[in-house]
Amino acid sequence: MYLGEQIKKLGFGLMRLPKLDDGSFDIEQIKTMVDEFLEAGFTYFDTAWAYAGSEDAIRQALVERYPREKFQLATKNAAWINCKTRDDAINQFNTSLKQTGAGYFDFYLLHNLGEGRTKFFEDFDMWSFVAEKKREGLIKHYGFSFHSTPEELDEILNAHPDAEFVQLQINYADWENPAIQSRGVYEVARKHGKPVVIMEPVKGGMLAKPPSTVEAVLKAAEPESSCASWAIRFAASLDGLITVLSGMSTIDQLRDNVAFMKDFDKLSDEQQSVIGKAREELSKIPIIPCTTCNYCAKVCPKNIGISGSFTAYNFLALYNDKERAKQQEYWLVHMHDKASAKECIRCGRCEKVCPQHIHIRDELARVVKELEL
Repeated sequence: MYLGEQIKKLGFGLMRLPKLDDGSFDIEQIKTMVDEFLEAGFTYFDTAWAYAGSEDAIRQALVERYPREKFQLATKNAAWINCKTRDDAINQFNTSLKQTGAGYFDFYLLHNLGEGRTKFFEDFDMWSFVAEKKREGLIKHYGFSFHSTPEELDEILNAHPDAEFVQLQINYADWENPAIQSRGVYEVARKHGKPVVIMEPVKGGMLAKPPSTVEAVLKAAEPESSCASWAIRFAASLDGLITVLSGMSTIDQLRDNVAFMKDFDKLSDEQQSVIGKAREELSKIPIIPCTTCNYCAKVCPKNIGISGSFTAYNFLALYNDKERAKQQEYWLVHMHDKASAKECIRCGRCEKVCPQHIHIRDELARVVKELEL
């Protein structure tokens, strides 16, 4: 049986779960979201050891409330985060088992391979570890998520043909983007016959609320369809998929996604043409391609609110409202106990872990100048 044959093509990404005012997860709202997701026939949930609190939240909202066979749970191992030994990396797996209470993982990923991060999984021999856990029944399928070039993906898949699937960043904005190369990595995965899990189909929410020129193109074609639906349907129209992950933060987002994906049909040629026009409009706007994954924040010695600074700058670029952009910078950076972009010491650690290959130091300098920090 094909790996993704019985999985509906919408997965619940658990990176951006709703929170209460005190910063804790809104477990009751998450329970409602889980219930409605499952009721609609969707079953795939994606978390990670690196998503602080997410594994524990999904234990409470899903694992403790439903029979284990009713859902698939995926989580990830980030051996490049604070791991000095193989035991440190293995402990992430054990921690994930404990935090989720899942008993086993349907899909287990080596997290964010590419560039300098790949070597940690090689040095710690994590490939043999996940194969061993599969033999023990603690992992049903193992693969990896990836942020780098088609050439490097080809090298990894040649070295590890046992990988059963890959998770790739694919969205219509990045399809031809030379920094992300969504089309290129997708084609490499297809060449190797690996089914694909798609992440960031809405590009960190950017394509859910795109610039007015992009929205105008999409609304002219389908006035009743959300912009997010176009992004997810574009991704889901590709062949060879296990599922398309959507990082849903509210019940309204979930209901919208479920509504257009419940009886999903691939985009027609005419709809693909609309996506092409939207992509053209988007390419005219010089925004910072940050998806707020916050890997940069984990290594910044000055605790700078990098993603919050970029979100504020992008608001200025897209909507030309400096006052509201400055308000966003204050809320997303200072109110979250982060340092200002002007505190950057240009050490470059952030750029080594950025999946989007952003020149973070230069962009922070641009934020300081344009927002007059």
